[in-house]
Amino acid sequence: MKTLTKFTLLTLITCSLLGCYNKEKLKELIQKQYERSMSLTKTKGNFCYYLGAVKFPYTDEPVLESDSQWASWNKGKLAKTLPLFAELGLLNQMPVEGQSGIYRYDLTDLGREYWYQYINNNGKKTIYYSSFCYGPKKIVKVTDITEKTYENGLYRRNQTNVYVDIDFQVLDTPDWALNGQDKINKLYGRSSVFLPNKTYPATITFIKGDDGELYHEPLAYYLMKPRSTE
Repeated sequence: MKTLTKFTLLTLITCSLLGCYNKEKLKELIQKQYERSMSLTKTKGNFCYYLGAVKFPYTDEPVLESDSQWASWNKGKLAKTLPLFAELGLLNQMPVEGQSGIYRYDLTDLGREYWYQYINNNGKKTIYYSSFCYGPKKIVKVTDITEKTYENGLYRRNQTNVYVDIDFQVLDTPDWALNGQDKINKLYGRSSVFLPNKTYPATITFIKGDDGELYHEPLAYYLMKPRSTE
């Protein structure tokens, strides 16, 4: 399985009958993977609202003709995300004296609790990707498991994908997300706020190796990006 070195190895999950999978074992392992992701990233949960590339404290920057397309897009995102989360109490928004419509933003205590930052040092310039995350994912049950073999798979020829359908719930949805549900959904898309005591479906794709074991890419947080600012 050298072509799948980026995948995380799971223990063998086969029943005594060929083609049978232990749903409870899969449920436990998937749950552990989500918990491991939270531990590694130190996020508050498995669902994140992406703000843009921003390092706090941050002062509004106008779009310049000399800006790259990426820089223009990023400034456009921040112009929409930062005022929203200031309104929800996760950011302080202070007007800059003598500059009409220009604000300085910084994290509140509440915002710092839910803030997640990924720092990319690979390029010429360090980029700070910021998000607010909440809602640990609780796997309720594995509802179905199906297999399909592809002659030309993404990682190998005759690749067998194992599709695991799950039901999950979201724990500890914070008040700021519930109170701002309509505005968050408007910016990030319908149903962007995951509600407590509600069950949601999802599908996780595994790769079945020649050894009969299952492999998958790391199960990370679900990053929701603001809709087009064009």
